[in-house]
Amino acid sequence: MKRLLAIIPALLCSLITLAQGPKVLVVTAHPDDETGFSVTMFKITHELKGTVDMAVMTDGGGGFADSQLGAMYFGLNLTDSVVARTHLPMIRKQEIINAGKIMGVRNIYFMEQPDDWYTTDITPYISGKNWDIPYVEKRMDRLLAERDYDFIITMLPHAGQHGHHKTSVMMALRAVKRFKGAKKPIIIAGSPMREGTKPTEFSMLEGYPETKIKPEAPKFTLNRAYRFAENDKLSYKIVADWVIAEYKSQGAIQENGIHKTDMEIYHYYDMNDNAGITKVQQLFDNLAKSGFQPVVKK
Repeated sequence: MKRLLAIIPALLCSLITLAQGPKVLVVTAHPDDETGFSVTMFKITHELKGTVDMAVMTDGGGGFADSQLGAMYFGLNLTDSVVARTHLPMIRKQEIINAGKIMGVRNIYFMEQPDDWYTTDITPYISGKNWDIPYVEKRMDRLLAERDYDFIITMLPHAGQHGHHKTSVMMALRAVKRFKGAKKPIIIAGSPMREGTKPTEFSMLEGYPETKIKPEAPKFTLNRAYRFAENDKLSYKIVADWVIAEYKSQGAIQENGIHKTDMEIYHYYDMNDNAGITKVQQLFDNLAKSGFQPVVKK
């Protein structure tokens, strides 16, 4: 009997571990970048009972180009750069906190790097000229060491991306590369896609071999747009719209491709072991089988 009582706590611990869902870190540059992954994040936390954290690189102070309606909503001239850089960082932090609650995000880690201006040039940031790269690296290393993530999600760092986006990807990839723990997280890159269009073709960002995609790995897909409930009234795009609606300071995402996204497509970085492909496929199989399913018409 004593031996049985001694075994029970270990069994309970094992069952709890098995019941836990995946632990995921989403790394982006600005508040609202995660809208491209919002349904995956929602389904991981609400349906797979997993954990999602976010690391956000910039303070969001540069997002005033399309804030005309936001200026009316907040009663601030957010299209003026001085006013925007004073108020937008706090406004956008609150927006991503609100969006995070919808997606079930546990923690948001703000790296507070300057959101200076739009450019596709990665050099001023990755070089440390405009961003405090050692500070970001130290915080990223600590997150990976302490949080035991299974997966890390980044944006797809194609040449046309914002320099901030590409640098945030590099911060994640290099943190994984430096990681010396027993369980290295699997890192993947996501991008939104409308139904009927082709996925973005991407193999590597020139000059940055860490960004290479494993050529033999499949692309992994989450379908936001499939219909369920009576008369096919609902889809998971509703969740994405809930998230987008929190960003009242950022008008364009309500109108552009994020709002119209049907699919979330994920690419497998070459730095991952081949064995991780099966784990990512299992994650997306589980996401496809979880939650609400399409109505089967008789």
